Amino acid sequence: MNDEGSKGQLNQKRRLSEKTSSLGLCLGASTISLVHLDYEPVEDIGNPTAVIRPPRVVKYSRLPHEGDPKRALLSAVNGFDLGSFDRIEAVEYAYRFVKPSGVSCPAVVSAGGETFMVYVLNRLGQISNVLTGNKCASGTGEFFLQQLRRMDVSLEEAAQWAATTAPHHVSGRCSVFCKSDCTHATNKGVPKSKVTAGLCKMMAGKILELLKKVERKNIMITGGAARNRMMVEYLRKEIP
Repeated sequence: MNDEGSKGQLNQKRRLSEKTSSLGLCLGASTISLVHLDYEPVEDIGNPTAVIRPPRVVKYSRLPHEGDPKRALLSAVNGFDLGSFDRIEAVEYAYRFVKPSGVSCPAVVSAGGETFMVYVLNRLGQISNVLTGNKCASGTGEFFLQQLRRMDVSLEEAAQWAATTAPHHVSGRCSVFCKSDCTHATNKGVPKSKVTAGLCKMMAGKILELLKKVERKNIMITGGAARNRMMVEYLRKEIP
């Protein structure tokens, strides 16, 4: 083993044998998220059957930056003691802690405010490829919020509508066409629940298109749009 490998093993053992704190930081297109994680030391680190406990969430903060990420970031970190953290986490590192035990995910979908992308994982849980679609805004989280505001529908109302609501078809090819479809439908008296369901189905379709070269099984999803229950239910119909 080379010096780098020996050093890596030493650092791994030190990390597991000591209590450590980490800061998870996500600078999203529309939202900044921070999380403080604590890791308890592993007793009897030399024992191959030693149990590694999952990290404990101490504190969490999420702020929309509204086009001024610097201001929002400074405001968000103001509630954290930055000097107390041993390291900063990322998607690839965090994956092993949040995935279900005994399950390997072929990909992680990042469904954010302005971009949907897919991190393809290898059998070791490492990112081997990144898949992105076109840069059209239709189907993204922020576009969805804009259409809800245009229909005077709150997020709480949208969350109450089940995915069983018959969706009204809206175009996902272009944000202008999609906006026109929504406006035309509501002007004709199509229930807002059906238009919202159509938007969510279209968003799910965008994600499924990104996953066309990935095994559709045990897919993990993160990002603000992951909180869109109706969209997730459409995905569940296509992905075991």
